[in-house]
Amino acid sequence: MPSPPQILAPHVRDLGSFTVRRVLPAADRKMVGPFIFFDHMGPVGFAPGEGMDVRPHPHIGLATVTYLFEGAILHRDNLGNVQRIEAGDVNWMTAGRGIVHSERTAPDDRSRGIRMHGLQTWVALPRAHEADAPSFTHIARDRLPRFEHDGARLTVVAGHAFDLVAPTPTFSDTLYVAGELEAGATFIVATEHEERAVYVVSGEVTVDGYAIPAAHMAVLPEGDQALVQARSAAQVMLVGGAKLDGDRFIWWNFVASSREAIEQAKADWRERRHAPVPGETEFIPLPER
Repeated sequence: MPSPPQILAPHVRDLGSFTVRRVLPAADRKMVGPFIFFDHMGPVGFAPGEGMDVRPHPHIGLATVTYLFEGAILHRDNLGNVQRIEAGDVNWMTAGRGIVHSERTAPDDRSRGIRMHGLQTWVALPRAHEADAPSFTHIARDRLPRFEHDGARLTVVAGHAFDLVAPTPTFSDTLYVAGELEAGATFIVATEHEERAVYVVSGEVTVDGYAIPAAHMAVLPEGDQALVQARSAAQVMLVGGAKLDGDRFIWWNFVASSREAIEQAKADWRERRHAPVPGETEFIPLPER
């Protein structure tokens, strides 16, 4: 039998109006490829009048990647972008040297109630791009390449896989693929990426014969292809890419290759040196710890 994958279990985090299952960073695994943060939110049903309210907050040194299975989120940032993201779309926001954004349930969705289910991940930027100008890119679902095989429908969300390349802007070799699997579906995770993992969103899934619980991530042994099989209808995400060019510090919403950059980001937020997000008035103080 092939070598077993490393299994990462989630930790539940309360974000106020909903909870998330956080898999990265983990105690014994900080990153998989460039992915340094991996949150699975929902599924959650918001009653009429309720919704998601992630107030304006800053980032440096990373790109946020938002991908939804259900629902919609209204993104606003201090570059002036206002973008609704729906299931199957991708929001890729490059923080670079600094950006501020909010994520909320849009007024129309809030008035009638909405179900939410999706992933929020952070990709750490290579040193050469940590201080790039911030930017925002929205990719509609019909622009993402798809591959179907043996009951598996696979969408390349970012990076490349299955001889397909997503239009999402990346800064290093990246693997990010959404899979919808029928019961009995199988596919191979090839060895084209240095680090790879399979995250089970829902359903019963095995990797090389090893059962992977839902909401867990199976980090694959390097250099070996892996067989993914659905024992029931399931959803999975393939995550990974090239190892980053050195370790990263992570504090609150900041990621950097130096402690000095983290301290500068703290001071910038504390002193309110960022341009505000148009249409937003709330401010989150810098955490005490």
